[in-house]
Amino acid sequence: ETGSEDIDILPNGLAFISSGLKYPGVKSFAPDKPGEIFLMDLNEDNPRAVELRISRGFDLASFNPHGISTYID
Repeated sequence: ETGSEDIDILPNGLAFISSGLKYPGVKSFAPDKPGEIFLMDLNEDNPRAVELRISRGFDLASFNPHGISTYID
């Protein structure tokens, strides 16, 4: 709804999407909303982005994701 900043697609078809970047000079479509991370399973017939819950104790109010990457062990 407010746009994504970056996406990382794993070999198994799971996509992680960062959203909510607020940067000087760049229009923010939801300036009062904290950043979010979404998960999308590209193997589904009708994939949809699902917001991931972030652990308690994390400062969501200042979460401003810029980029995303994954590490596979």
